[in-house]
Amino acid sequence: MRPDTPADHVDHIAEAERMVRTAGLYPEDAEHLLLQAAAHLELAEDRERATTLYDRLLSSSSPAALENPHLVKALKAANLWEYGHEAEARAIIEGVRAAAPKDPAPWVIVAEALESHDELEAAQETFTQAVALLLAGDPEPRQGVHPVLFGRHRVRRMLGAPHDEWDTLADELHTAHTSASAAAPVSLDELHDPKRVWSLGSEDPAELRAEISRLQAELGSYREALSRPFPVAVLHWPAAELTELLTAYPALTSEYPSHEEHLATVETSLRELAASGTPNLGIVTATVPSYEAFAASEASSPSDASLLPQYATTLAARGRAVAWPPRGDEGCWCGSGRVYGECHGSDG
Repeated sequence: MRPDTPADHVDHIAEAERMVRTAGLYPEDAEHLLLQAAAHLELAEDRERATTLYDRLLSSSSPAALENPHLVKALKAANLWEYGHEAEARAIIEGVRAAAPKDPAPWVIVAEALESHDELEAAQETFTQAVALLLAGDPEPRQGVHPVLFGRHRVRRMLGAPHDEWDTLADELHTAHTSASAAAPVSLDELHDPKRVWSLGSEDPAELRAEISRLQAELGSYREALSRPFPVAVLHWPAAELTELLTAYPALTSEYPSHEEHLATVETSLRELAASGTPNLGIVTATVPSYEAFAASEASSPSDASLLPQYATTLAARGRAVAWPPRGDEGCWCGSGRVYGECHGSDG
């Protein structure tokens, strides 16, 4: 992990020198230690010495001897550009793109280097090349690929490009990982709003204060959601969603023999929980896209029935649960259009 502590709280030069000494004592860990040392030097704005360490890694070992030579090259390029060596940085970036590494990290670094210097079109092309390579034959992206998808989404949002299937996938992954409440969700589109992105990079104190106030308000909503009693929630599939689920994943038919049985099971389960003294019961409504995104976030298949209760818990944690039972004169939770007392709330 690269250090990110501000220079006024850490003596980054001293830390870099310590790591360089340690690398001499433990050559088997030299790559990791020298990358850490170079990062400290960058934070101390001693970029020439950082470049010297990157060169030391690239020249003292054959590419095969380095664990991740493309990462070293990407970091060197980003550092070079920051102190005026744009032409050399561009050449290295093109070399990394031509090598097409299977590790997401070099792609993120070179694309963000382009983005930070307002080369948005080139950044989009780089992120897109990375996504095409890293998602080839892999419909469920591994965790390390998520920053590539999110970075691509951000740059395309800055360019005003319309959503495509990879932007939609980024949205779904973000939704699967966010724990914001339903009352104040922060979508990826909002997070990557160009005005918001620019304000975070602004030197205008008024703009920065406004964005800090907005972030504080969102944090307050998040804390409020966490402070609410956590509901024990049961998963409810509307008829159309259940049909789509079982068509795509027939292995789940044993869990849901029919929609009518599913609805009866939901009501029965909740009544049994209530009879046992379990408080704060709720129902969460499932959708197939949301469930598939959750399965992808767990690196599992939607056909795995053990994911279903975890999915319900995750939806409840995001504030998606509706309290059960409804009043007798309220609409039934099943969506039939009848009041609860004449539908699933009826003893009959």
